[in-house]
Amino acid sequence: MMDISPSADMFKRVVRQSKFRHVFGQAVKNDQCYDDIRVSRVTWDSAFCAVNPKFVAIIVEASGGGAFMVLPLHKSGRIDKAYPTVCGHTGPVLDIDWCPHNDQVIASGSEDCTVMVWQIPENGLVTSMSEPVVVLEGHSKRVGIVTWHPTARNVLLSAGCDNVVIIWNVGTGEAMITLEDMHPDIIFSVCWNRNGSLICTACKDKKIRVIDPRKEEIIAEKDKAHEGARPMRAIFLSDGKVFTTGFSRMSERQLGLWDPDNMEEPVSVHEMDTSNGVLLPFYDPDTNVVYLCGKGDSSIRYFEITDEAPFVHYLNTFTTKEPQRGMGYMPKRGLDVNKCEIARFYKLHERKCEPIIMTVPRKSDLFQDDLYPDTAGPEAPLEAEEWIEGKNGDPILISLKHGYIPGKNRDLKVVKKNILDNKMSKNTENTAPAVKTATSTPSIKSEAKLEEVLKEMKSLRELVSSQEKRIAKLEEQLSKMDI
Repeated sequence: MMDISPSADMFKRVVRQSKFRHVFGQAVKNDQCYDDIRVSRVTWDSAFCAVNPKFVAIIVEASGGGAFMVLPLHKSGRIDKAYPTVCGHTGPVLDIDWCPHNDQVIASGSEDCTVMVWQIPENGLVTSMSEPVVVLEGHSKRVGIVTWHPTARNVLLSAGCDNVVIIWNVGTGEAMITLEDMHPDIIFSVCWNRNGSLICTACKDKKIRVIDPRKEEIIAEKDKAHEGARPMRAIFLSDGKVFTTGFSRMSERQLGLWDPDNMEEPVSVHEMDTSNGVLLPFYDPDTNVVYLCGKGDSSIRYFEITDEAPFVHYLNTFTTKEPQRGMGYMPKRGLDVNKCEIARFYKLHERKCEPIIMTVPRKSDLFQDDLYPDTAGPEAPLEAEEWIEGKNGDPILISLKHGYIPGKNRDLKVVKKNILDNKMSKNTENTAPAVKTATSTPSIKSEAKLEEVLKEMKSLRELVSSQEKRIAKLEEQLSKMDI
């Protein structure tokens, strides 16, 4: 075990060359923060914040039910108390996640045992939204984790305090896979691997599991990955290794690196400090840097992961005065490449959200291609039906050389299957055709329905304008009568 404080690591940093050694963090000026937001006080160890290149979403306090706020990135400053929220849940919201393939679609999991998927208008909310595009019901206890599939469109994973993991096809509103008997206790975290063929989970029984969800098989597990009783976290790295955070028996915070092909011994384990906040890991697959944000800490520590011992290399710590209640992490395509920005965090305080920018200092104004290899773009290589059939697809990469230009997001359409159709069988060979026919035939019906709705809207509009004219006439007559 080794201590990973800056002083203990100093001599190594002199020897080891790394372009991320001088990464420095900087909080933005006050007028670029989002102020007067009542961040949720619910006791749950999720990030409470989700960001993409268009919006920042924050779970907020809500009287009677659960809500989160969605703000366009440019809407900084003081947020009005009456600002609209997304408020369809009947219990507190515990986790939110933006869809990686559509910047206007967000999923939320709640204490009311449901998962809801929402489509946010292109320019943000004008009025509060209480009607989701789809409600996914299948958990018997609160839903604390929601996470989208990285490469298959409309595939969403949820995990609840019923110790069950469900993988949904949001396009049909159905559960495709239910993993029931794998976790005997509360699931602390779930993470997809880079192409979405595997998931890794951290559980209260102190086990880290690597699972093939389509085969419904545990393919690797490690008991007592961290021996302490406090919550663990596990994430996949792009090379397939698993990075974990947890606590030692002496309640020291630890981080670990594991190889699923040989889980007996860790590749590396480091002790950090004795603080008791759960460490939330955020990973950048392009640079292989992991950022650790402790709940209740006032710092962000970052490490580079390489193939040379000790494998996890301490880089630096960004420290502020205020403790963090939660943290949002911007995808790479939302960063400013002209400023050599390699990460941006959205730190939640009690009453505000403060962006923190991580930069690599460079003298040149040219595009730094060593800092910005091609990164995952918003295009999905697979449809949900292809993924459930067994296909895998790596993320479709885009260049950031000229900055990220968002394309048009297509609307999320949910086509519920006919209840009278045969129930989906376990056999995946039967599954695909059933789903395909369900999604292909109603598209003609739904187009006809759309025509009908548009016609109805037109006639309603005409009716309203004729009534307005009539009211104006009557008012005119009234005013004459008064005279």
